Amino acid sequence: QVQLVESGGGLVQAGGSLRLSCAASGNIFSINAMGWYRQAPGKQRELVAVISSGGTTNYADSVKGRFTISRDNAENTVILQMNSLKPEDTAVYYCGAERYGSSYLVEGMNYWGKGTLVTVSS
Repeated sequence: QVQLVESGGGLVQAGGSLRLSCAASGNIFSINAMGWYRQAPGKQRELVAVISSGGTTNYADSVKGRFTISRDNAENTVILQMNSLKPEDTAVYYCGAERYGSSYLVEGMNYWGKGTLVTVSS
C-alpha cells in the first residue's frame, strides 16, 4: 500500500500563487506516475498535472503556462507550483499515484490522498 499526504492549500487572491506538496510513504517502489487532480463543488474530479517517474509531464489545458509540476524521487514528493491563480481554480486538490503496470489515463490513479482545499478569491 501507498499513503499520500497533501499540504499547502489555503486562501489566496486572484493572481496570487500557492505551492502544493504531496509526500508518499509505504510501498513507494511500486509507484510510477504521480500527480494532482482537483474537484470543484458540483463537478467531477479532473486531471490537473501528472509527472512520470522519468519526468514526463502532462497538464490540463486550463493550467498550462500557470502551473508547474515537479518531483523529487529521493524524497518521494511531488510539488505543484500554482501561479496566476484564478477563481475557477478553486477546488479540493488531490494527490494521486499510479502503480507500475497500471495506466492513470485509462483506470485513474491507484492511490489517493485526502485532499487539500484551494480557494481563490476574486
